Amino acid sequence: MKRIIVILALVIGFLSCKAQIEPTEFSEAALNDTFVTLSGDNITFKDILETYKGQTIVIDVWASWCKDCVGGMPKVKALQEANTNVTYVFLSLDKSQEAWKKGIEKYNVVGNHYFMQSGWKGAFGEFIQLDWIPRYIVVDKTGNIALFKAIEADDNRIKNIL
Repeated sequence: MKRIIVILALVIGFLSCKAQIEPTEFSEAALNDTFVTLSGDNITFKDILETYKGQTIVIDVWASWCKDCVGGMPKVKALQEANTNVTYVFLSLDKSQEAWKKGIEKYNVVGNHYFMQSGWKGAFGEFIQLDWIPRYIVVDKTGNIALFKAIEADDNRIKNIL
């Protein structure tokens, strides 16, 4: 009898789990979140996407203090070498703009760079359910989210999309 109850509990638990649907479009709040360019200007995420309209974009959310981010940079560079027709956008969660700029130089991060001034809990971070970095998102040529979440640059889902 105990065994039947355990099995029923597992089946009920399984059936009641809702598959989390990953969004294919950014929310208005995320699109309106403000980032900082390398030149110190403010720019909305919507304008960042508009800058690369019609291009496939790999977004890398990272920070120079993040061991996993820095350790994963060789995988990012390999992805870039294998996919030169893709735009790479790096969104930094560094503690300061100075640390962010030093990190880009120190780790020779090649791509388009923006500082996430709203941080983990800003509108963009909340929308992407940011709980770990590095975090990779792929945006297709139409501006839709093709891959919502990956934590490794060599994730096969990224490679298959590109």
